[in-house]
Amino acid sequence: MNLAEWAESQGIARVTAYRWFRDGKLPVPARKVGGLILVDTPDEPEAAERRLTVVYARVSSSDQRPDLGRQVARVTEWATGQEIAVDRVVTEVGSALNGHRRRFLSLLRDPQVSRIVVEHRDRFCRFGAEYVEAALAAQGRELVVMDPAEVDDDLVRDMTEILTSMCARLYGKPAAADRAAKLAAAVADPGGDQS
Repeated sequence: MNLAEWAESQGIARVTAYRWFRDGKLPVPARKVGGLILVDTPDEPEAAERRLTVVYARVSSSDQRPDLGRQVARVTEWATGQEIAVDRVVTEVGSALNGHRRRFLSLLRDPQVSRIVVEHRDRFCRFGAEYVEAALAAQGRELVVMDPAEVDDDLVRDMTEILTSMCARLYGKPAAADRAAKLAAAVADPGGDQS
């Protein structure tokens, strides 16, 4: 099939697919024939053999990094008990509130990953997880959640991050710089006007 048809079938923008081909990052074999780019679609039995199950573990900040190993151990042990063979483990440090999680995005892009196993749904995606699950299901892939209960501690931390971000946008950097300058002046002149 041609690259445009392949991109549409995968839910990828044509421009993105062309850029991946040009940069050599297209996840399937493709070749240029004249002005047409043809994608070699693998045979179904062969594709089924290469389907992977991945354990994904994430913590929000670097100070929680020691919990990654424990999280991986809990999820892997649970998956083994459920007779789910784990092919790969992916760990990441990053907030679930933004799209700056490189490893998370690569899991979603990888068509060989058929099953992603996580400890809690919020380890995978804080908001809109049901949309990501629906998109995975449409591709014949799935998200398996070990413990569907929410983790309140992380939710509170994320709400604090949201509020902080909103306040920074509302008051802006100039206001913060102005406050810092007033504080520095007050420290330098302890007997001066403290308004």
